[in-house]
Amino acid sequence: MGRPVRVGVQLPEVERVVRWPELVAMARAAEEVGFDSIWLGDHLLYRGDGRPERGPWEAWTTMAALAAVTERVEIGPLVACLAFHPPGLVAKMAAAVDEVSGGRFVLGVGAGWNEAEFRAFGLPFDRLASRFADAFPIVRGLVQGERVTHRGELARADDAVLLPPLRRPVPLMVGSVGERVLTIALPHVQRWNTWFDWFGNTPEGFASLNARIDALVERTGAAPVERSACVLVELDGLATERPEYPDSPPLRGSTERITDGLRALGEAGADEVICVVNPIDERSIRVLGEVLACLDA
Repeated sequence: MGRPVRVGVQLPEVERVVRWPELVAMARAAEEVGFDSIWLGDHLLYRGDGRPERGPWEAWTTMAALAAVTERVEIGPLVACLAFHPPGLVAKMAAAVDEVSGGRFVLGVGAGWNEAEFRAFGLPFDRLASRFADAFPIVRGLVQGERVTHRGELARADDAVLLPPLRRPVPLMVGSVGERVLTIALPHVQRWNTWFDWFGNTPEGFASLNARIDALVERTGAAPVERSACVLVELDGLATERPEYPDSPPLRGSTERITDGLRALGEAGADEVICVVNPIDERSIRVLGEVLACLDA
């Protein structure tokens, strides 16, 4: 029957402290068992939500390092916050990671949302959609190999160009449900991504949200975009690391149950599913390799 959707996995973010050797082992295991992609959250710090403060490794450095120790899987941020860095620098970093990976990088972008990390690191937490609107044309143009001049209120570029030249245009993915961000990005990206609790983690919820994206694609005159859905997957018999999401129950159960759930997301319109696994470690990745085998059967 063949795999109905591409399947990726998000590597650990703040579930626990994960050192480099474990990250390498997980990335290589994901490649070995057949995942199509590995993803990293782009965040700086979490605090003020009733749990201990915690933070992940810096995403861009880690993605470059993982690109150097893998050979086949796509790699990308889920998603890169365009308010964290000057947009020209985002494009430069994307070009470098794509080069290190041999052309396996996907640049996921978004506007940001976590006020605590903005405040802690001295980043302005205001007008996030407007900041995205000014930054995105610079990033988009540069990673497509263009020279870019942009004189916006919140971001500027003056005849910027990426050198050394790109090996290829870097694919773009927008991760958002905000109408303004989507209206700006959809005409220029190849993929759209949604987090699991934006659609209740169900095929029905995804189909409903996907219909909204259909309408925005049509309204903006965008070319068709691939649809990417993060899905919360909880493995039976293993200790959980994530809090409960009452409105977004996890896809849980046997290999067959999880396989059926991923197939159902494909039938609801997803071209790609990215597993947010609870718990996320090498053992979980290898267990999910059995799901990938079922999808390929």
